[in-house]
Amino acid sequence: MPMVAAVEFAKSPAEVLRVGSGFSLAGVDPESTPGYTGVKADGKALLAAQDARLAELQEKLFAEGKFGNPKRLLLILQAMDTAGKGGIVSHVVGAMDPQGVQLTAFKAPTDEEKSHDFLWRIEKQVPAAGMVGVFDRSQYEDVLIHRVHGWADAAELERRYAAINDFESRLTEQGTTIVKVMLNISKDEQKKRLIARLDDPSKHWKYSRGDLAERAYWDDYMDAYSVAFEKTSTEIAPWHVVPANKKWYARIAVQQLLLDALGGLQLDWPKADFDVAAERALVVES
Repeated sequence: MPMVAAVEFAKSPAEVLRVGSGFSLAGVDPESTPGYTGVKADGKALLAAQDARLAELQEKLFAEGKFGNPKRLLLILQAMDTAGKGGIVSHVVGAMDPQGVQLTAFKAPTDEEKSHDFLWRIEKQVPAAGMVGVFDRSQYEDVLIHRVHGWADAAELERRYAAINDFESRLTEQGTTIVKVMLNISKDEQKKRLIARLDDPSKHWKYSRGDLAERAYWDDYMDAYSVAFEKTSTEIAPWHVVPANKKWYARIAVQQLLLDALGGLQLDWPKADFDVAAERALVVES
């Protein structure tokens, strides 16, 4: 039986999901699939079809890093609880060679981390040359949750927005391509996913009463995200808001963002610095 070609994006996610001038988070439908005309089966086929291409680009990045190229990539994932960050890591980033991936899941800061500026713990985890870094939550927790709960005043929040922009500018100057993603689910969809966790014993470990506590501040979080987008979606590090009620769409959208970012780095296999024919002859004779 002949294989059916995977349905590709009609419009680039890097364009249709980008936070630009006049962006409104309230205007994004979490059920939508911007730029993609296929259905779930098509999306799953596309995800599988592009795994090899993503893995090859990542390996080229890793190989170039071994030979002095400073390029690296940082994927920042932000979302409300249950939005699917773990699924992105498993089903998208999981296609890459683990030796070239640096995953950091930022939890509540420790006492030591609290004794430093909020970026201290973040800066220690930036990817090295040739690596793909993944931040599961990030420096943005320190403006989102602090704004929602009033843990920082307006002046401090403004300082942090500016510090984040400066930090990301420095990363870019050092060779880092930054892909910032907010997985956008609806409040109703989050409720469904929380209930599903409680109905499945294998998912009980993922459930926390704290999720409900933060859920009560839903509208405040949406406002906090909107302000963060306004303050920190820049030309060098723009935000992308990915509708995430449909997990399959979120995965192919993030996969395509990574493919576009890596493809834009003009990567290639490092050229051999030895006589290939001579080395081959030595191997044959050995």
